[in-house]
Amino acid sequence: MSEINNSENKLRNNLKKKRRQKRVKRLITWIVIIVLLFVGIYTYRYYNTHGVLPLIGREGAKKEMTGRGQEQTAVVQEIEFSQTIDLSGTVVAYDTQTVVFRSTGAVTGVYVNKGDRVKKGDLLATIDDTSQLYSLANIESSIEEAELQGSRRSLELLEMQRKMALNNLDYTKAYANFDGVVASVSVDEGDYFQAGDTVMVLIDRSKLKATVEIDEIDIQTVHVGMMAELSFDALPGQTVNAVVTNIPMVGRTTNQGIGVLDVEIVIDEPPAAIAPGFTFAGTITAEEVKRMLVVPSSAVTSNRRGSDTIRKRQADGTAITVEVSTKYLGEGMSEILSGKINVGDTVFTNSSGGSGFNFMVPGGMGGLF
Repeated sequence: MSEINNSENKLRNNLKKKRRQKRVKRLITWIVIIVLLFVGIYTYRYYNTHGVLPLIGREGAKKEMTGRGQEQTAVVQEIEFSQTIDLSGTVVAYDTQTVVFRSTGAVTGVYVNKGDRVKKGDLLATIDDTSQLYSLANIESSIEEAELQGSRRSLELLEMQRKMALNNLDYTKAYANFDGVVASVSVDEGDYFQAGDTVMVLIDRSKLKATVEIDEIDIQTVHVGMMAELSFDALPGQTVNAVVTNIPMVGRTTNQGIGVLDVEIVIDEPPAAIAPGFTFAGTITAEEVKRMLVVPSSAVTSNRRGSDTIRKRQADGTAITVEVSTKYLGEGMSEILSGKINVGDTVFTNSSGGSGFNFMVPGGMGGLF
């Protein structure tokens, strides 16, 4: 009987012990939650008031002071640059004539060969003109009879027929339309040609031209007469000058949705090493020199509401926050578009590196702040 009582007492004691342990754990958990809530609320309020997290102990305060002492600065600079527009394309002959017969018949003469130089008006080839000569002779005979009869109306009609016959006779001959070079010949004496068939091709290589795309923004600084510098693989290390000769009044839209104009440039007296069909790369440099204020991009802080700010050092050494609008230029540099920032102002950067920074501006020269 006593053994049963002892077992019951042990069981009750164990149950009481487990309940006490649960109550202690529950109490500790609530204490930890309350402490964390207190610390979180304190940290949040402190950060909103001072802009930094609360520092605990002398070591933390020392680190904060050290960090502030190493804050970097940069000087606002003004740079000058000229806008440079990149070009690329293929040069073609300044003028091209596709020579065709305007009459049908057998070829009776070919007077030039590939590579020959010709002058404007030179006879290049002829086609059989027997039929045309016969028609012209008949008309002239009729004119003589009409003159004897004194029929004014008949003479007027016959003169018109004579003019048409002379045109048809002229259509059996092919002439050069300009001074140039025979690029190809596709006819031999005795060949039979239909009206409109190609006989040969002439080109004018005294100049070369190309059409280049310039977008709707860059075209604002381009005008007829501007110079372009071109480079060709056929002339390594050399540049060839070209001039803008035509800017169309109507543009077009590319597959990427960009508005462009097809601008014509011309190379006067091109080097012999450059032939039609050669590709090039080049630039047009705008004559207008532009100026801009620049700072390291690390000095610019972007806010959630979409505006940018810069911390500027005042005369007494304190910092003032200035609202600005900026444009990122690349290479760690930004342009100041608006805001109370002037050349020579000292601004604080957000980097821990040195106060100098390298920059490169498209179309400008590199420098060091």
